Amino acid sequence: MALTPELRELTCRVGQCAELGRSDAMRELERSICGCDYGSTGNTTRAEAEQVARLLQLTPAARLLDVGGGSGWPGLYLAQLTGCELVVVDIPVASLRIARERAAADRLAQRCEVVAADGAALPFRDASFDAVNHSDLLCCTPDKLGVLRACRRVARDGARMAFTTISLAPSLTGAERRIAMESAPTFVEVDADYSVLLSQSDWRLQERTDLTAEFLQFMRAELEGMKARADALARVFGPDEFSARLTRQQAGIAAIDSGFLRRELFVAVNG
Repeated sequence: MALTPELRELTCRVGQCAELGRSDAMRELERSICGCDYGSTGNTTRAEAEQVARLLQLTPAARLLDVGGGSGWPGLYLAQLTGCELVVVDIPVASLRIARERAAADRLAQRCEVVAADGAALPFRDASFDAVNHSDLLCCTPDKLGVLRACRRVARDGARMAFTTISLAPSLTGAERRIAMESAPTFVEVDADYSVLLSQSDWRLQERTDLTAEFLQFMRAELEGMKARADALARVFGPDEFSARLTRQQAGIAAIDSGFLRRELFVAVNG
């Protein structure tokens, strides 16, 4: 697959974060904030993952595709929780290696597969999945419509897709937009509202939930957790990088609190 320099840099950074996420300090932080310890969990808490399991109506008979599933969260947890079959797709091989190891440790290897692939070019047959999930993926990829269309192609009739994403609030001034962009994911900008993109990719929107308040609470709790483990995390990332992470976290909190960034959960149906 051909990656742009910007996307290649992001992919490399994600893979490095996945490796660092295995440190004791990061796993302790993750457990305190998310209620899990998979490494590189992003913004998805255990409670949110359980909500997704209900929204997707997962059962042991279902085949779930987790796009951008990285080191296995929340896909592996959803498989463990519901008994479903799982395929995790992502680009960073380092992340997928961690997911495979975790699947083996959790005795899920027989019904879990990991595949290195671009979310906009899924290497699966048409109509081969009962459910699709992706957590904060679209704000980290330039080809949002391509991902939605690829997910639609591999989803069976009646399949449900759930996803969270971070976006810019509408009607921002130039100055507000610049502030938001400083702490937002690399590809947060979108050409049209996600409801429009879902329609353009032949998904039918069922539910749309604003998670911004929960997002702000998560970011604040994570910042406090980072400060409480400052010495240990500085050893993991190095003092300069850890300081930069604190600065980005504070900037993100300010942007969310000012109403410049939001996070939402979407549920859509194929057909």
